Amino acid sequence: MPGIVPEDIERYALEHTTPVGDGMDALAEETRATLETPQMLSGAVEGRLLEMLVFATGARRVLEFGTYSGYSALSMARALPPDGRIVSLEVSEEHAEFARRHIAASPYAEQIEVLVGPALAAVERLDGPFDLAFIDADKENYARYYEAGLAKLSPRGLIVVDNTLWSGRVLHPEADDASESTRALAAFNDMVVSDERVACVMLTIRDGVTLIRPV
Repeated sequence: MPGIVPEDIERYALEHTTPVGDGMDALAEETRATLETPQMLSGAVEGRLLEMLVFATGARRVLEFGTYSGYSALSMARALPPDGRIVSLEVSEEHAEFARRHIAASPYAEQIEVLVGPALAAVERLDGPFDLAFIDADKENYARYYEAGLAKLSPRGLIVVDNTLWSGRVLHPEADDASESTRALAAFNDMVVSDERVACVMLTIRDGVTLIRPV
């Protein structure tokens, strides 16, 4: 998947971001070597952004749609207070087991819970509120995850949505070769910016990250 920021700028940003440590680097390396679609990995710069958002908001309860290899959950856990907790929802048993193994080996094993199964069914069973929700799962369901997360969000909570620029393909969702994911993301972006319940800002970090808060 081509990046939206030139490689030399990406590299410079990474070089000027606090290193994430050997454990996270090893997780990223194993993800790329053993899992399909390694481009789903958040990476060091976005991982640090998620950590900063958890810290800045003072979030104690975090809801994640899409665990993948556990990188983003572990990134956010770095900024949690001692009584903080992350509930991460993952549909793939393979990805969940991979993530659980790395989470168990981390200092945050008691703060991160990975639930396996359809996310929308799982979130209905969870008690809110959550202070931050991170959405990075199947793109066709982004609008549903957004509504589910918004319903469980605390009054000063924050929703963070990944891949909202989709390598620039959201600029042309009407193209004949546009995928269902492209069309879904473009429709999602249009919906959010028109939603009078929230304020949002789209950032050109990695593949696009949108921050959303209630108003």
